Amino acid sequence: MTQQQLQPLEENWETALAIVAHPDDLEYGAASAIAKWTSEGKTVTYLLVTRGEAGIDGMDPKETWDVRTQEEIDSAAVVGVNVVEFLDYQDGVVEYSPALRKDITRAIRNHKPDLVITGNFHTRLAGGRTNQADHRAVGLAALDSSRDAGNKWIFPELVDEGFEPWKGVKRVLVSGSPLATHAVDVGEFIYKGVESLEKHDAYIKGLGTGMDPEMFLTMNANATGSRLGCDYAVSFEVYDI
Repeated sequence: MTQQQLQPLEENWETALAIVAHPDDLEYGAASAIAKWTSEGKTVTYLLVTRGEAGIDGMDPKETWDVRTQEEIDSAAVVGVNVVEFLDYQDGVVEYSPALRKDITRAIRNHKPDLVITGNFHTRLAGGRTNQADHRAVGLAALDSSRDAGNKWIFPELVDEGFEPWKGVKRVLVSGSPLATHAVDVGEFIYKGVESLEKHDAYIKGLGTGMDPEMFLTMNANATGSRLGCDYAVSFEVYDI
C-alpha cells in the first residue's frame, strides 16, 4: 500500500515548548528537526513530565532518576536546547488529569511559546504497535493545555501565582503520529539527531535490544523523506489551536 505524501511544514514561528513524558521521547525523531530550528535562531525549551526512572530494568529507580535526567540534559544540548525542565510525575503511571493539565498550562504561560511540540497520544504507534500509557496521557494533556493556557477562567489560581493567560500558541505538532500530515526536511541535521539519541547510552543499553541509533533514525527519516521528496525528514501531525 502506497503511503500518502506529506506536506512541507510551515516554520514561521520563533519559540517552541516541547512537552513529552520521558527522557528520550524527543530523540526518536523530533530532535533532528529541533536541531534545524535552533540553528536558524529559533528557541526551543524542553518540559519532561517524568524523569524516566522506571525505564531501566537492571537499575534502581533512584539511580535511574539521576542517570536519565543527565542524559536528557546532555541530549538536549546537542540540538541547541539549553533549558530542560521536569515536572517530576511518577514514571509509568502518569494519568490524564486536571492536575497534569494545570502543570502544563503553567509552563506554557511561563514560557509563552508560539508552538507546542509533543508526542503521539494515539493508542497505536506509527508502526502499529500499542503506544505506552504515559505517552498517551501527556500528549493529549499537552494538546488541551495549549488551549487552556489562553483561557483565564480555566485554572484561575494560576493568575494568582502570576501566570497570566497566554493565547500565543497557534499550533501543536505531534511527533511520531500514525496520522502525520506534514514533515520537515532534516537532511543536514539527521546526524545531530543521531548524536542526541546516542546520549541516552544507559537507557539504550538497558533495553537490551541492540538498537543502533544511527541505523534506527536514518532508516526512519529516509522512509519519511520519500514521502516529502527529500533524503531525510521528520513527520508531524498538526493541530491548529
